[in-house]
Amino acid sequence: MFITLEGPDGSGKTSHMQPLAEWLQERGFRVHTAREPGGTFISEQIRNIIHDLKNTEMHPHTETLLYQAARAQIVEQVLRPKRAEGWIVLCDRYADSTLAYQGYGHQQNLDEVRALVRYATGGLVPDLTLLLDVDVETGLSRRQKSGGEWNRLDAYQLDFHRRVRAGYLEMVKQEPGRWVVLDAAEAWESVQQKLRKVVLERIQK
Repeated sequence: MFITLEGPDGSGKTSHMQPLAEWLQERGFRVHTAREPGGTFISEQIRNIIHDLKNTEMHPHTETLLYQAARAQIVEQVLRPKRAEGWIVLCDRYADSTLAYQGYGHQQNLDEVRALVRYATGGLVPDLTLLLDVDVETGLSRRQKSGGEWNRLDAYQLDFHRRVRAGYLEMVKQEPGRWVVLDAAEAWESVQQKLRKVVLERIQK
């Protein structure tokens, strides 16, 4: 299976993925974890360019295309091969992030963005997408307090992040069979337990 974790900044995706992977491995599943942008030598280099706070002049078109370049590499080098070999692939962000951030967030033409995503992914769609939903103010506050990476996109204005969250919720309405929404404002342990339950149920089906 190919399972993705999505959500606004500060929703806790990264903190949940490794414990979820280890829990599945303890139950005998082969699990590979990845992140976007990144996950390969080439994709990590592109990530550094996109996220660098010094690159304030980056146009939304440039940002969108760079994400697709990084994505195309990880799809062909890692995601598609691992899935074909029977691994459970857990990915911290994927194509839905582009629709949420570069599409809804930057208010670009969604049909054009979808076409770029289809080209970059070769049509590879997750079997399950878990949306860790949290209000924008809470999420960004968490990011700042965590001491982790604070990148160029994090620094965008609140209205941008509100459009991103609204975009995610709109995508859930469009494909309810693929998405499961969890309240990321709950205690970390509660969210992790719900993630495990949802993923195991879907695997067993």
